[in-house]
Parts: sequence; C-alpha cells; structure tokens
Amino acid sequence: MASTADIKNGIVLNIDGGLWTIIEFQHVKPGKGGAFVRTKMKNLMTGKVVDKTYNAGTKIDITNVDRRDFQYLYNDGNEYVFMDKGNYEQLSVSAAVVGDAKNFMLENQDVQIALHEESPLYVELPATVVLEITYTEPGLQGDRATGGNKPATVETGFEIQVPLFLEMGTKVKVDTRDGSYQGRVND
Repeated sequence: MASTADIKNGIVLNIDGGLWTIIEFQHVKPGKGGAFVRTKMKNLMTGKVVDKTYNAGTKIDITNVDRRDFQYLYNDGNEYVFMDKGNYEQLSVSAAVVGDAKNFMLENQDVQIALHEESPLYVELPATVVLEITYTEPGLQGDRATGGNKPATVETGFEIQVPLFLEMGTKVKVDTRDGSYQGRVND
C-alpha cells in the first residue's frame, strides 16, 4: 500500500476492484484544516472520468501495469491483432479496448499497450500520426490558408476537418487525442 504522497499522473489505482488511472492531480494545503489531494481519474474499463479527493496520508492501492511496445498487424473483424516487439508473440485485442485508437492506426504502426495480469487495458498511440487524405471535396478558386475548414477522409476511414486548400493524396499530421488537423507533411 502506498499513500497519497505517491500519486503521479499515469499511475493506476485499484479502487473497489476497478482499475483507475490518474489523469491529473493537485496537492492542496489550505490555510485552515488539513492538506488533501484532488485527483481526476479515468476508469480503464468504462472510460468514465471522475473527480475524487483524498485526505493527505490516505492509503491507496497502486496497481502494477506493464506498458509494452507492440506493432499493429491487422483487423480481424471485431479483434485487432498486435505483435509484441520483444518476443514476437501475437495478441488479439477487442475493439472495445482499442476504442478511438482505431481511427488513427495503420498496419505495421508501433503502439504501446498497457497490460494488467496479461490482460490488455488500453492502446496508447503517439501524440500525432501522419495520414494521407483519401477523399475530400475539391477546393474552390480563391481558397486560402486563412479560410474555413472542410471535411476530409483519411486512409483509416476517419473524417477530420482540414483547411479548404488541401487536396486528395496530401499527407497530414493528425493529433491522436482529439482528431484535429496539425499541419501538412512534405515527403
């Protein structure tokens, strides 16, 4: 057992049999009364985000989560197949565990998978990925970089908003956290 002094972003806690990861935390020492720790946590199974406050010195149960490097191989219906880069064993992960990461994964892409007792918890992607635009409406004469946005479908099938001047075949950098356009990539 650890105490609230050991809380850091990214650690996983076992609370009432559920696994929760710390998104952010803040140690607070008010002028009157005892210190406490304010946390924002995300349930690794359901994705629910909650705020929870602990008194300073409260015992917490930190769970060991193994983050390993994998390579995405292919989608097999409702399962995504990954290869462990350390021992080359394959791991099938359900679509529910992969979640929104599927919108940004290309075959042979490197990812990290968090495992708890050899059971996958979530797939972690790099902050940005480079994807090619496979379909977008053509821009109109006079479109400039400071104009509006239009929808574009990238090679994973996900739709993002891009500036009006971009065309099909253009490679773009996309933020994997919110799916936002980050800029063009020149080969």
